[in-house]
Amino acid sequence: MPGDRKVVNPPLVLPEKIYLPPLHINLGLMKNFVKGMHKTGCGFKYVRNKFPNVSDAKIKEGIFKGIQIRELMQDKQFDEDLNETERNAWFSFKRICKDFLGNHKAANYQDVVHDLLTSYKAMGCNMSLKIHFLDFFPENLSEVSDEHGERFHQDIMAMEKWYQGKWTSSMLADYCWTL
Repeated sequence: MPGDRKVVNPPLVLPEKIYLPPLHINLGLMKNFVKGMHKTGCGFKYVRNKFPNVSDAKIKEGIFKGIQIRELMQDKQFDEDLNETERNAWFSFKRICKDFLGNHKAANYQDVVHDLLTSYKAMGCNMSLKIHFLDFFPENLSEVSDEHGERFHQDIMAMEKWYQGKWTSSMLADYCWTL
């Protein structure tokens, strides 16, 4: 029936307690990072050569799968091919994945988030709405399901269209009101 939810099992966590699913944030941060890279730089060329089966359009837009991101995170050559600004942002991204988006949040997670925001801004990354909500995570991120992630994605896409990529306090209020 239209409007009815198609949920077989109850969610692990109440939907009103979830702001952002960690996998969605991880993919979004990677997307912003790659879009902010110099397209003629060694780092971007390395990504293009590392994943020859991924189309140029997807690489330019920063569309990767989780396993590809994990591969890049373990690749020392990629770290070396980045320029200084990109390397700082990349290390901030890796730190966010380890100390914030994993099962346990580091005690200094606010510093980790601040470092990421600063390094992404220096790189000229698009500061999407998702990035501005990093401080509003629940304590335990391991209980988020894919259904919650997809629901968030649909909601946030509508918000980003309304505000066309501009962050304002009223946007934050609108998003919180929808929760």
